[in-house]
Amino acid sequence: MPSALSYPMNMNRYNWGYETEPEEGLNNRRLSCPRGKVLGGSSSINGMIYVRGNAEDFNFWEESGAKGWGFADVLPYFKRQENFHEGDASWRGKNGPLHITRGTRENPLNDVLVSAAQEAGFLATEDYNGFQQEGFGPADRTIWKGSRWSAAKAYLKPSIQTKKLKILKNALVDKINFSDRKAIGVTFTQNGRSEKILARREVICSAGSINSPLILQRSGIGPSNLLKSHNIDVLLDNKNVGENLQDHLEVYFQVKCKKPITLYKYNNFFSKGIIGLNWLLFKKGIGASNHFETLGFLRSNNKVKYPDIQFHLLPIAINYDGSSAVNDHGFQLHTGPMRSKSRGWVKITSSNPKSNPKIKFNYMKHPDDWVEFRNCIKITRKILNQPSFKDFYGEEIQPGEQKISNDDLDNFIKEEAESAYHPCGTIKMGDKNDPSSVVDPNCKVIGIENLRVVDSSIFPRITNGNTNAPSIMVGEKASDIILEKMPLPRENLEPFKHT
Repeated sequence: MPSALSYPMNMNRYNWGYETEPEEGLNNRRLSCPRGKVLGGSSSINGMIYVRGNAEDFNFWEESGAKGWGFADVLPYFKRQENFHEGDASWRGKNGPLHITRGTRENPLNDVLVSAAQEAGFLATEDYNGFQQEGFGPADRTIWKGSRWSAAKAYLKPSIQTKKLKILKNALVDKINFSDRKAIGVTFTQNGRSEKILARREVICSAGSINSPLILQRSGIGPSNLLKSHNIDVLLDNKNVGENLQDHLEVYFQVKCKKPITLYKYNNFFSKGIIGLNWLLFKKGIGASNHFETLGFLRSNNKVKYPDIQFHLLPIAINYDGSSAVNDHGFQLHTGPMRSKSRGWVKITSSNPKSNPKIKFNYMKHPDDWVEFRNCIKITRKILNQPSFKDFYGEEIQPGEQKISNDDLDNFIKEEAESAYHPCGTIKMGDKNDPSSVVDPNCKVIGIENLRVVDSSIFPRITNGNTNAPSIMVGEKASDIILEKMPLPRENLEPFKHT
């Protein structure tokens, strides 16, 4: 049930339950780092928001050494994966396996936010995944017929029916096996027994931005000092395996609502029961929405080339764990910077695959992060104080109207900023001659034969917005590379650029 998105995210049955090391920039708090422990990976426990990213994200990828991964190259693969039920067919895919829909946007706060943003001098957009990302407009979600549409539903289940794919459930990868520097198979445990599988052609690692570098490290590919400290034979000394870790941070800017129109009226046992029954019987009602139905992307100032701030509207004031600072009608804007300059790492703590890793994002380590995050809060206040919000915007719950100085805002960020759960970048893709690269533009691990990595860990830099869509795109494009097919023709569409 899309409305119950926080449940699988907080259940050990579906989530690896990782957390960060103490983050100095956030008052030494340990932040949650949920990752999907289920078919479909994190697409089966995420917030179901679909954002391709900005065209300039992928142009940066190519400029930094990921040749063939510019926007003109990746747009055909975004279109191939999509079955979008609205929008301009010249920019969007209509026949792909991944269903993408929009919510009803019946709550008036959705239109109010778009209007208020325009009053504040920002743009509106009909499709942030189409011609123009910049602006506020309707959110795309991986929801179909009232249910979550994960990568497992889109790709794995149809493939199983062809009998060309065999999935081994409850199998935990230990390491990749090699002959010299050629990958020849995988060792894993299943039901308490150690098993080995030989690869006829290649080994493809798609365990995500946290677990893929851990698998490589356990297999002898990584920083030699780290591997030796855990008695792992060093096959390839590459200090960059597990480095370049990136994420989006956000704060929940919460306000009381003057009108009783928010989801707070459903936040009780009886209403939840009715909502659940309606969803179970008909897959309809508010249980069929993730309630993120309006998003915004804007530039913090005119010197910024393309959007560097993202907004999500949620028509209730509440945290992911269900806790709330106020038992009353309210709503919140999730807001945060898109391109932090801080970089972190992920490291094994043992050669045992059951051992949790050490994860350190180094949130807010770069001084520019503080300036950018303060801008997010100041711009949020500017939007909320526009005429369109006059009948809805009540008292500011957090940060609190009295918190206006830089020190006040910095302390709020230190205490309240949370991960948007978009980790990526730990097995950086780039030119094979670039010492910071781990995989080349064909997704091959540099210095190793017959081994590729295909997931969000290969992002050279984090994309604008939620990372599920570009992660799936990486799989789509890599599939043609692996099968040695001609790449889809480059697109000549020119996206919106601010003048």
